[in-house]
Amino acid sequence: MIDSDDAFQTSLSAYAETVEARLALLLDGATRAGELARPRQLIEAMHYGALNGGKRLRPYLVMESTRLFGGDEEAALQIGCALECLHSYSLVHDDLPAMDDDDTRRGKPTVHVKYDEATAILAGDGLLTYAFDIIASPETPVPDTAKVALVLELARAAGIGGMAGGQMLDLAAENARPDEADIIKLQAMKTGALLRFACEAGAIIAERTVEDRNRLRRFGEIIGRAFQLADDLLDVISDPITMGKATGKDAAKGKATLVGLRGVDWARKELASLVKDANGVLNPFGEAAIPLKEAARFIAYRTK
Repeated sequence: MIDSDDAFQTSLSAYAETVEARLALLLDGATRAGELARPRQLIEAMHYGALNGGKRLRPYLVMESTRLFGGDEEAALQIGCALECLHSYSLVHDDLPAMDDDDTRRGKPTVHVKYDEATAILAGDGLLTYAFDIIASPETPVPDTAKVALVLELARAAGIGGMAGGQMLDLAAENARPDEADIIKLQAMKTGALLRFACEAGAIIAERTVEDRNRLRRFGEIIGRAFQLADDLLDVISDPITMGKATGKDAAKGKATLVGLRGVDWARKELASLVKDANGVLNPFGEAAIPLKEAARFIAYRTK
C-alpha cells in the first residue's frame, strides 16, 4: 500500500516536470512577436533563476484548483508557469545583498553570485513582467474576462498590498518589535498572497461563482499562513544542508516570528489546527478536493 505522503510527493514531482518543461520553452532564446531581441545573458539568468530546482508548489495549486472545477488544463499550466516566473523573480530579488543577502538558493549559487547584481536585478524584472505576458498571451486559452481577473488578482497579490508590501514590512520588522497581529499581517502579504492567488486562480480559470472563488481564496489564505509558519519553524529546527539555504537567519537578525514569540510546541499545534481548517473549507467539494487537502498537509509538515 502506497503511503499518502509518498503518493503526493510523486504527484508533485510529476507536475514539477511538466511545469519545468513548459518554462524551458517559455524561457528560450527565440524572440516573440513585439520583441526585438532576447539578450543572451539576461535570458540565461532568467532561465537559471526559474529553473534551478524547487517544488513547483504554486503551479501545482493552480493546476489542481483548476482541475477541481473541471477547467482547462492547458490554461492552468500556462497560468501556473506565469505564477512561477513571478515567484522566481521574488526569490532572485530577495537574495540580493540589499535584501536578505543570500549566497545559495536550493543548494546552488544565487543569481547575483553566479552572474552579478545588475544582471540579477534585470533577471528579476524580466521574470516579473513576463508573468503578465504569459497570462495575456494568445497561447493561454482563457477568456479575456478571466484574463483581466487573473491579471488584477496577481498584481494585487504581488504588489503594494501583497508580496512587495509584505517584504517592506518584513525589512522594517528587523528594527522594530512587531506584535503577533503585525507578524500575521506581514506574513499574509509577503508569503500568503501568492499562495492565495494560486488557489483562487483555478476558480477564475474555470469561470466559477463568486462563492467558489471565495472558498478557494480562503483555503489559500489558510495554507499561506501554514507555509510561513512551517518555514519559520524549519529556520529554527533544520540545517542549511537539508534546506539548501542558510538557516537561523531570523534569530541572527533579531527578526520577530510567531515561532520566536510562541515557541516550537505551539507552532506544531497551530500547524495541525491550520490543516484541519483547510480541510474544512474544502469538505463541500468531496473526494475531488483530496489532492488539495494533501497539499495542505504537505505544506504544514514538510521537512525542507
